[in-house]
Amino acid sequence: MNISGNTSLYGVVGYPVKHSLSPLFQNKLFEYVGLNAVYVPFEVKREELKTAFEGLKALNVKGINLTIPHKEAIVDMLDFVHPDAEKIGAVNTVKFGERTEGYNTDWIGFLNSLRETVGELKGKTVLVLGAGGSARAVLYALEKENAKVYLWNRTKEKAKKLSEIFKSETVSSPEEVLDSAHIIVNTTSVGLTEDYLLFDYSLLKEGQVVFELIYGKNTLLKEWSQKRGAVYLDGLKMLVYQGLESFRIWTGCKPNPKVAFQALEKHLK
Repeated sequence: MNISGNTSLYGVVGYPVKHSLSPLFQNKLFEYVGLNAVYVPFEVKREELKTAFEGLKALNVKGINLTIPHKEAIVDMLDFVHPDAEKIGAVNTVKFGERTEGYNTDWIGFLNSLRETVGELKGKTVLVLGAGGSARAVLYALEKENAKVYLWNRTKEKAKKLSEIFKSETVSSPEEVLDSAHIIVNTTSVGLTEDYLLFDYSLLKEGQVVFELIYGKNTLLKEWSQKRGAVYLDGLKMLVYQGLESFRIWTGCKPNPKVAFQALEKHLK
């Protein structure tokens, strides 16, 4: 990589963000298509997002991804929000130019990665844990696929509000519907910085699919899923698929998924 005054700058904004694997595969994608660009992590605290966003514009950054805790807060700072992102109420991809444009590619990443394991989602019963920006993307994707969705969040009011936006039914505890759920999706940050039981993990069953949106962590949910014979998925493929769509939005180039996955496989060996 030869960085010069003509190198375009992209990145991921979040807190924490040092663990992100996005730079590994995004930089390989730029190299593969022959673009003079670099992708770096920007660690920005919640209260500093507005200042950081103005700084990124001033520095002529071309595009960013956003992760926890900024996906919802960024929406009101943008000139244009794509209808998908507007419905979801969260943005994870921003393209800078004459105007700032916000998109949500999380729902595409989630759908593509889940379909690889379960195929058709219509009629499947899904339990979603959490009600933040990532949950919104998951709920949007599941609504499009006509899945039967139950939603649980520690703050019941937040879950109820989301259930009114997306086709889902709130539950007081995950255990209420756990036995009938084909798929359990953890969209919370539990397991990322701190880890504890969101429900009685010993009730998981063989054949259930457990999808955690975080990746690279040996979480309690992962441990119990494997112990109980459930099919465990983390968010690594979702990360790649949402990143591929972000890359396409920024550059207009169709990225090669194999390049991205090979970059991660080499790093994770």
